[in-house]
Formats: sequence, structure tokens, C-alpha cells
Amino acid sequence: MKYIDEYRDEQLVRPLAAEIARRTTRPWSLMEVCGGQTHTIMRYGLDELLPPAIHLIHGPGCPVCVAPLEMVDKAIEIASRPGVTFASYGDMLRVPGSHSDLFRVKAGGGDVRIVYSPMEAVKLARALPERRVVFFAIGFETTAPANAMAVSEARREGLNNFSLLVSHVLVPPAVRLLMSSPENLVQGLIAPGHVCTIMGYREYESLSRDFHIPIVVGGFEPADLMEAVRMLVAQLEEGRAEVENQYARAVKRDGNLPAQRMVESVFTVCDRKWRGIGMIPQSGMCLRPELAAHDAERIFDTSGITTEEPAECISALILQGLKKPTDCTAFAQRCTPENPLGAPMVSAEGACAAYYHYRRHSLEVAKP
Repeated sequence: MKYIDEYRDEQLVRPLAAEIARRTTRPWSLMEVCGGQTHTIMRYGLDELLPPAIHLIHGPGCPVCVAPLEMVDKAIEIASRPGVTFASYGDMLRVPGSHSDLFRVKAGGGDVRIVYSPMEAVKLARALPERRVVFFAIGFETTAPANAMAVSEARREGLNNFSLLVSHVLVPPAVRLLMSSPENLVQGLIAPGHVCTIMGYREYESLSRDFHIPIVVGGFEPADLMEAVRMLVAQLEEGRAEVENQYARAVKRDGNLPAQRMVESVFTVCDRKWRGIGMIPQSGMCLRPELAAHDAERIFDTSGITTEEPAECISALILQGLKKPTDCTAFAQRCTPENPLGAPMVSAEGACAAYYHYRRHSLEVAKP
């Protein structure tokens, strides 16, 4: 397939790895922000092709993983109510809440449906006027335009039975928080290509300046990521700290302006809690006040639901890049994709799931 197969060509990837080895003169710690990038690294063994001096740190760029536990509990509470049809992407159904998950709600008779786009949920609202249809709107800036379009269409059609349970988060504020941490070890950053396709990379320029850190917008195929690492190493070895764009075939500096306008017409920036990290000011998106009729949190009054993270799960440390999945004593033992303790083991972009699928037989698992 054009623009995929050629970026998985071993004859292209190995020379990039060799060039990185030639350029590296000291240890460097690099973070890939996006969970999709983490899965590519694990699936193709890219970290094993790099010289030992290059240490890859996995960042918080998994939208399912960073949705706070209390938001999952709110979803479960709403989905359990009579007269509600709750629509969600499939991986959210297995994310454990405090005492249950959406799969159990479905098994118990709740009308929980897997959809593949928010517009499918709009179709449900159109077809089921007697029911309240709620779509679980999670994700980074990448999924915000489609969710905004769904609200806009529902409003245009007068579908007052359609609402969103919003758990949107923004990447740059979280990166700024991680870079400000006294425990931060990151010296170079691979910015998430999908997010930058929508938003561009202007916001990352101030991060690069403020923390004197090189940032490269990276794609998601093996050659993309090896090229991004090569570009970061070149900057670090030369003492530069700039924003560069490896993913130029999809990303422009200003991003997708029509998509941004759609998002701004429906959402406004707000404070948002992140799983394991806590409240990050101005790091999320909420529905505008004039769209309160489509805001599930207001409609169902879930403001009283608050939840603490379970002590056994170290997903908070994993999402901050402070621990790796195999540092967890429950990894691949008490915590598996079938019986997860936390979201990073569930999501298709979660670091724990990546290690479980691609590394659990080759890496030594931590013992209790």
C-alpha cells in the first residue's frame, strides 16, 4: 500500500539505525509521545536496532489510557440508566472503573453499543428518538473535529436526545507539565503526528524554546520513527533545540485550519484531569455553554462522582515515562488484556498492551 509499505522497508530502516549509531557519542533519553508510535517501536523492535546509548521513554499519548477513572465511572453510571443508549469505541468497554466496566453493564442488560465514529451515534439518535443517546467522546486533538461535527449535525437536525460525555485532552499542556517535573529525564521529544496533522506544530515551538529541547514531529511507520530519532540525535549532538517536521507528507506548521475552526465552534479549552497525573490547567476541551443541551455530564448530573486510582496499578508512572510496564509486579500475571487492572493494558495504544503483545516472552517480568 502506497505510503505504508515503503516506510516499513528493512532496507530503509537499517541504514537509518546505522547512521544513528555513528552520530551518537553519549547517552540520550528520547520520548515518543503517542501510543501508536510506542506500538510500532515494540512491534518492529526498533528500540533493539538503536545503539544502547539511546533510551526510549514512552509518553502519555494514549487517549484511552489518560481518561481518568472517575470519567469511566461516570460512563458506567450513565450507561446503566433506563432509557439510555450508550455508544463508545470498543476499547473503552474493557477499561475498568472502580467496580465494573461497560462490558458488564452491557451484559447486565444495558444498551451499550460499539460504534466506529461519532456520526454513527448521531444516526442512533435519529433512529431512536424515544431514547437518550450518549457518545463517549474521548481523545486528543485528533478526534475532536469528528466529535465537534457530530454535535453540530445533531444541533442542526434538532436531535435533542443526542449528547457527548466529553473527555478530550490536549497534548502540549501535558508535555509542559512533564518537562517541568524534577524527575524529568527527557532530552528530546517525538511529537505526535496525528495530533499535529490537525493542530500543526506551532505550540511545540514554545516548548522547545522554554525547555531547550529538540522536538521532531514524527509519523507512525518504522522508517518514520527511525528518521525522527536520527533528526533528534543530530540536534542533540550539535547542541541545537528546534522543532523539525519529519512527517511532512501529512503535517503542516499551521495544521488543518477548517478542522480547527470546527473544533472551536463546539469546544472551549478547560481544566482537565488526567489518569494518574491529576488536574492539568487548560489541558482539555469542554462543550461550549450554549451547547449544554448536548453535554451528558450536565444532563445526567454526574458532578458528584469522584474516584481515586487503585494503588496496585502503576499506570500513572508508566504514563509519565517514569516506569516501564515490566516494572509492574502485576504485568502479564494479575494484569492482562482479558483482566486488566488499568487502561494501558486495554487500549490498542497502551504501553502495557504493547509490551504484553510483543515483549512479554522475551523480557524478564518483574516479580512480586
